[in-house]
Order: sequence, then structure tokens, then C-alpha cells
Amino acid sequence: MTRLPVSLQSLVIQCMALLLAALLHLLLKIAFSYQPALWQLALVQGAISAGLSFLWRQPAWWPPLHVAFLPAILLALQASVPAWIYLAAFLLLVLFYWSSFRTRVPLYLSDRKAWQAVASLLPETEAFRFIDLGSGLGGVPLYLAPRFSQGRFCGTETAPAPWFISRLRAGFKRSRVQFMRRDYATLDLADFDVVFAFLSPAAMPDLWQQAQAQMRSGSLFISLSFAVDTRQPDHVLTLAEGARHTLYAWRM
Repeated sequence: MTRLPVSLQSLVIQCMALLLAALLHLLLKIAFSYQPALWQLALVQGAISAGLSFLWRQPAWWPPLHVAFLPAILLALQASVPAWIYLAAFLLLVLFYWSSFRTRVPLYLSDRKAWQAVASLLPETEAFRFIDLGSGLGGVPLYLAPRFSQGRFCGTETAPAPWFISRLRAGFKRSRVQFMRRDYATLDLADFDVVFAFLSPAAMPDLWQQAQAQMRSGSLFISLSFAVDTRQPDHVLTLAEGARHTLYAWRM
């Protein structure tokens, strides 16, 4: 049960919370002749779903989402929002998050402090091939490419909107970075000397197994924020004060 994707977990949680809230409503009506208002039931359902999310050990940002889900729907209904806006919002989310329900990797964006930390780990003179797994809007390779003329940089992203934006950015900057629209699980990491990832805790175990199986001896695996449990990193870079992340690197 715990191996379900977070999206399916959340669907189960919302349904269970809705059922429990309906049962509570029925008990209050029978036992005390009390008729809760709709917004009260929505808040109760949100509180129950947040508690279930916590018990299921979902990531920390999910309980607040569960609390707000049903009240947000009620507010939208009361606001008489046109139906096409819901469709547009749904399509926009699909274009940006695409297979996040399966991969459990949301769209995370790194910052310049992280890019500079990655740069400090790259070879200064020798040629190398670099790939950003889940490259998002392309910030990492687009920052590094002008600073390492001897490097070949590429990124891979499955979500259509971030991939398209990264291609536009590369074209606008006349960058030599190549952006692929492919799932990194289908790549052979042996083709690269440096592999960078900023994914999620859920994705790291499988990615680490892929890296161990495919990456060549001497190549470098870098992860922003998320370490692995089976091996201590060879490099740990705590980013400058005020930054949110730590950079981990392993020499394969």
C-alpha cells in the first residue's frame, strides 16, 4: 500500500476522509439533531484528510494541500468560475507536471548558488559530458555551458512545457546545450561523465541503482538536496547562508 504513487495515495485519502466526514455528519444529526453547515463539513474533511496524510507519511507539503482541497472547491463553486477556466488550469498543470503522479518528482527549480556549487565540482581543463536529469527550465546546463567550453551539456525532461521553455531559452541564448524530451530511466548513463539530478526522495533509490549499474568508473554523480542511504557521499557542499539546499556528490 505504501508503494502507491502519492497521487493515488491522495485520492484514497480524500475519499476516506469524505466518507468519515459524511458518517460524522450522520451521527451528529441522529444523536444530537445537529445539522452542520457545508463549510464546517469541508473543514472537518480537510482535517481528517490531513491527519491521514500524516499517518501515511506523505511529504510535508501534502497535509496542507489536503486541508485546502475541498474548501477550495466550494469557494470556486460559490464564485461561479466559468468551466473553461478549470479546463485551462488542468491543461496547464498537465503540461508542467506531466508524469509527476508516476515518477513522484514535482517541478523543482534550483538557484544560482546551487549552479555555482555544481560548477566547482566540474573538470577545469579536460573534456567531459554533462547531463541534467529532469532539467526543468534548463537553468543548470544553460548556466554551466558558457563557463566550460570543453564540456558537452544536455538536459532531459518529460514535461512538455518546461522542455519547450528550455528549448526556447537555449535558442534565444544561442546556447549549444541540447535538451531532450525523454525519461531519464530510458537513458544509458554510461554516455556521460557527470550526471546531475534535483529530483525527490522517492526517486533517488531507483536512480541510484541506475547510476551504479550504468555509470563508468571515475564518473561523477551529483544530487542536489537528496542523498542516498546506502553510501556516504564523497563530497558534501553546504550552500551559502540563506540557501535551502546541500549538494552531494559521489565518485563512481
